[in-house]
Amino acid sequence: MVPTTSPAANETAVSSEVRSGAYILIDSLKRHGVEFIFGYPGGAILPVYDALHPVDERGEIKHILVRHEQGASHAADGYARATGKVGVCFGTSGPGATNLITGIATAHMDSIPMVVITGQVARPAIGTDAFQETDIFGITLPVVKHSYVVRDPKDMARIVAEAFYIAGTGRPGPVLIDVPKDVGLELCEYIPVEPGSVEITGYKPHFEGDSNKITEALHLISESRQPLLYVGGGAITSGAHAEIKELAERFQIPVTTTLMGLGAFDEHHDLSVGMLGMHGTAYANFAVSECDLLVAVGARFDDRVTGKLDEFASEAKVIHIDIDPAEVGKNRAPEVAIVGDVRHVLIEMLQGGKGLPLSTTPTGDWLAKIDAWKQKHPMVAPVYEDSISPQSVIAELDRQAPDAYYTTDVGQHQMWAAQFLKNGPRRWISSAGLGTMGFGMPAALGVKVAVPDDEVICVSGDASFQMCLQELATLAQYNIAVKTVILNNGWQGMVRQWQQNFYGQRYSASNMEVGMPDFELLAKAFGVKGMVVDKPEDLAGAIAEMIAFDGPVLLDVRVKRDENCYPMVVPGKSNAHMMGIGQENE
Repeated sequence: MVPTTSPAANETAVSSEVRSGAYILIDSLKRHGVEFIFGYPGGAILPVYDALHPVDERGEIKHILVRHEQGASHAADGYARATGKVGVCFGTSGPGATNLITGIATAHMDSIPMVVITGQVARPAIGTDAFQETDIFGITLPVVKHSYVVRDPKDMARIVAEAFYIAGTGRPGPVLIDVPKDVGLELCEYIPVEPGSVEITGYKPHFEGDSNKITEALHLISESRQPLLYVGGGAITSGAHAEIKELAERFQIPVTTTLMGLGAFDEHHDLSVGMLGMHGTAYANFAVSECDLLVAVGARFDDRVTGKLDEFASEAKVIHIDIDPAEVGKNRAPEVAIVGDVRHVLIEMLQGGKGLPLSTTPTGDWLAKIDAWKQKHPMVAPVYEDSISPQSVIAELDRQAPDAYYTTDVGQHQMWAAQFLKNGPRRWISSAGLGTMGFGMPAALGVKVAVPDDEVICVSGDASFQMCLQELATLAQYNIAVKTVILNNGWQGMVRQWQQNFYGQRYSASNMEVGMPDFELLAKAFGVKGMVVDKPEDLAGAIAEMIAFDGPVLLDVRVKRDENCYPMVVPGKSNAHMMGIGQENE
């Protein structure tokens, strides 16, 4: 039966056990501890928003109205990365749903737990090309962990419970729930389903590692003379930073991280060699090229890390620890494969390794060699008399706000931030796998909502920022005190760098100067504090002013126009071949 009045208006007329599909959805979200929903309403999802209204008014769940659905998906993503909880976003049918796709794909590539709820046309209209109808279930199949179309409101509570369980367990990822409009309106008996109470046939995440494989891994570690820990985003997801530190210190193993793994190991630590890969440190790339044992922890041998795959760690045996069996052996066949939750496996390894004396891993000569590389090829921010180097902006941010949560967009500024920021766990939030321009500011919005008492800084570029600049309005509406720093060089910086190095300096469609807004005035138009700085001597003061301001700020930093991001692994070459360090091979 479909009621003729809205569920909110009809609620008092029905028994407490009979509720609308939309009510069940919102109540189920409450039961799963949802604090914030990022979204944008529309016709097909109006029953859900009507059920949300009293809950939002009471402050039980806070809805954040974004200005574009892509902003909602990135904000939910940022919230999830900062907290480890499942992020939630709403969008209506048709264009509202399709506008979420980039954010869904971003979360999928980086294994971020999200529940994405879309409105859909009424069940009888599905498949008729009705107004604002799209098959969002089919469109998103390649970029979600799982999908649902709710055909009966009686299934709503179970589907929500399953969605949260799937999104947040095992290898996390986004789950889509598509809700036809009439399902949101229809009444049924409501039997709540509590979080964690569902069992899903065929879905049993495996947490514990195989003890025999762990013994084999420890044996390889004990034999190694030049081991390297290669740590990815799975270590962040599992909260394994303490165990990684203990393992590295116990066996004196140097540690390198991927872009997703930043924060899993303290980069001030003597055993840290920083990030590896295309724009990683020279010493990390030399280390991975010469190690005799590579211990991959929650990493997936991504092409931006490996360079030429058949020459990546070509002299090393490999131990691969990952919760997703599909990743183990996908790009590199390991000598020892351990499927399980990273933290659980490392705890077992540490317990099993207690009987091994530290002398079984004589890595002193190896560490000395790495230290020599560090001395020869340090990461240093250049200083210019008449212009601001982009690296110096990042270094100054790290000096003034070392404990902040940092989000980034994608490009040169992202790589400089990765090179010069020294983040703690979950305080580095960046689109790695998909490389999504426009991610930074809406993600920072979600982070700041999650951690209102912490500093949240978005590092962006002038090109990336313009992708989602409308979310300045969201920051202004809710006074969300995100501080956004634009490294403004007037280019799509990474595109320009590739065109310079590999396309004969033919700068096709990469200059952004014509049509670039005055970012300071743009911010003010949205009701956000705007600032601009173009002199090196004014940089520190401008950053201090930005951080001290009680509210959102957009700081436009005019940086050196032709600065390139180095080191850079030469495309098609091994990691040992890098541009920008004075030589291509070491």
